[in-house]
Amino acid sequence: MDSHRYLHISTALQKDRFGKLAKTRILVVGAGGIGCELLKNIVLTGFQDVHVVDLDTIDLSNLNRQFLFQRKHIKKSKAEVACETASKFNPSVNLVPYHASIYESRFSVSWFAGFDIVLNALDNVAARRHVNMMCLAANIPLVESGTEGYNGQVTLHVKGKTPCYDCEPKPTRKTYPVCTIRSTPSEPIHCIVWAKSYLFNQLFGKSEDEEDEAIDGETTADNAKEIAELKKEAEALKRLKDAAGSDGYGKMVFEKVFTDDINRLLGMEDLWKSRARPTPLKFIPNLPELAAHGLELDQKVWTLEENIRVFLDSLKTLTKRLHEARATDPDHSLVFDKDDEETLNFVTATANLRSRIYGIEEKSRFTVKEMAGNIIPAIATTNAIIAGTIVLTALKVIDGTWSGYFNTYLNKTLHTEKFPKPNPFCAVCSANYLNLKIDTEVATLRTLVEVVLGGDANGGLNIPGELAVEESGRLLYDVEFDDNLDSTLASLGIRDSCRVRITNESDEEEKAVAVVLSIEHW
Repeated sequence: MDSHRYLHISTALQKDRFGKLAKTRILVVGAGGIGCELLKNIVLTGFQDVHVVDLDTIDLSNLNRQFLFQRKHIKKSKAEVACETASKFNPSVNLVPYHASIYESRFSVSWFAGFDIVLNALDNVAARRHVNMMCLAANIPLVESGTEGYNGQVTLHVKGKTPCYDCEPKPTRKTYPVCTIRSTPSEPIHCIVWAKSYLFNQLFGKSEDEEDEAIDGETTADNAKEIAELKKEAEALKRLKDAAGSDGYGKMVFEKVFTDDINRLLGMEDLWKSRARPTPLKFIPNLPELAAHGLELDQKVWTLEENIRVFLDSLKTLTKRLHEARATDPDHSLVFDKDDEETLNFVTATANLRSRIYGIEEKSRFTVKEMAGNIIPAIATTNAIIAGTIVLTALKVIDGTWSGYFNTYLNKTLHTEKFPKPNPFCAVCSANYLNLKIDTEVATLRTLVEVVLGGDANGGLNIPGELAVEESGRLLYDVEFDDNLDSTLASLGIRDSCRVRITNESDEEEKAVAVVLSIEHW
């Protein structure tokens, strides 16, 4: 290790504390906005053994805030390029990239246990929950992080000492009542959701069954007539799809959704007693082709004529795309993608036409992209602040100074909160985590239930009461369902890196337990 390189940091941390860094094995999960800043900090701090996992590849949109990447790196692995670039800051660090999903079986509990600390720089809840559970099973500290615009947070999760990531429920995505979306929108987001989740799916997807279920679920005595009309509207649109691709199809769809359906709603007088009445649109024929530069101005709110032209053009393009795909796959359907120009054009134009009908503010394509994709702009300085806080947190964990640690939150300023105790009712961290090495091709579910869980003669767990065995939400066994007992674990889908959850019902409350077995095929 170059002593001159680390002179200032070793002086600040003191020799003994700094010496621990070279012996610490770090796992970084995620090499995006936070991950790039974090990796740069890590190699400059004195850590010498760093492993990085990320499945993503580099996109042009990453370059304004993920500073380890350049234009020449587009479409390359984030993990590999991040490690390659970070190594130029400090060539002495052992950087090991994995262009892979953290869910892969090779990243087992035993593999996680080989690290001293895990630093999460992920951008989705599901992966965070997976890493949280793996760290609990491996009994290693997890530093969790996240940013959202100008806000961010860094939290520490240590088994038995702090709450785990799942101890507090996560906010659910906001949903909107079907009747509001389909009949009485009052905000731009209502029109965008209608364009993206209803009309787009009706024309290019396979949403009929889900749509019927959603409508049926909101039927009441007060809105029964409205619901009946909405069902008729949907059925008429399904019949209209038979004409897809024909001359005049664009005009037919336009008049159906922006004229006829609105006139039908106007006939329901009760809807408009306390609301402004919508104004149906008239189709404008023979519109000129749009100049390319007009659509390149994402910040510009399009005129009525531009919206109609974009609607017709994108409808034609997407219909052709769908027909070509269904020539080889009859069940193919298109999916809205905020980065797909044609799907974004369709949703923008359609939402704006809908907004005009209801007197709602129309939006630029840039704004629609943010709203439809639930995008909050990523800010490089927020990532930098949070990445620095992650390293400070990791230093305290490695030093063992638990009393001096607080969870950190960034809003307009950085502020800290002392972490509470673990939630005793959390189903994730209140469970007992154990590793089970077993030949899944030979061992049966009966072996697991009777020998591993029930018996103690050969070192079994001797769990009392009536057992229930589940894997990924599937019930494999309980006292009233023993059909699978003589099936091998492998035949039941239980293979390397699977997690099996066991719960029991015991007359003695203190003997009620939950056990999570991390399976390793032996």
